[in-house]
Amino acid sequence: MKRQGDWAQTYTGKEFWPLDPRPNEVDIRDIAHALSLQCRFNGHCESFYSVAQHSILVSKLVRPSEALPGLLHDATEAYMGDIVRPLKIFLPNIKKIEEKLERVIFEHFDIGDYDRREVHHADNLALLMEMRDLMKKPPRAWNEMKEYGNQIPIRRIRPFSPRKSERLFLERYRQLISK
Repeated sequence: MKRQGDWAQTYTGKEFWPLDPRPNEVDIRDIAHALSLQCRFNGHCESFYSVAQHSILVSKLVRPSEALPGLLHDATEAYMGDIVRPLKIFLPNIKKIEEKLERVIFEHFDIGDYDRREVHHADNLALLMEMRDLMKKPPRAWNEMKEYGNQIPIRRIRPFSPRKSERLFLERYRQLISK
């Protein structure tokens, strides 16, 4: 059967079709590895901080019932890269591709209904912690700070190496699926 688009090779050596994804082609090892090598903020933080480490943080900021969706909330980026928020809002086709890819990934991991608002809230809290701990002082206040400022956890983020981020991401995944 003809597939839409073209394929990219994953870390584990598979063909993955971002425009025509299939649940059986999703692999947690590919996700963990790729996210561990992608830097948050498009690389504009003071030191390397991976999307994998960000995902672990989000998974710990939500209730246990939402931890797996929290861990995998950016899993699409393993297959299509990250597009920063200021651009993504102007790329509606990218959003559709990302939503389809997320449905397929979540189907693979048997994630049905989950509290999207809670995961989004935790994602924003993590973003603010990261901005506070990993970036230079902003030229002006971030809009998100007004809404979430007093909810930001006090603990500080220490960036991990890509290798450690990958290992911890996989450990967190195994911990969550063993419950």
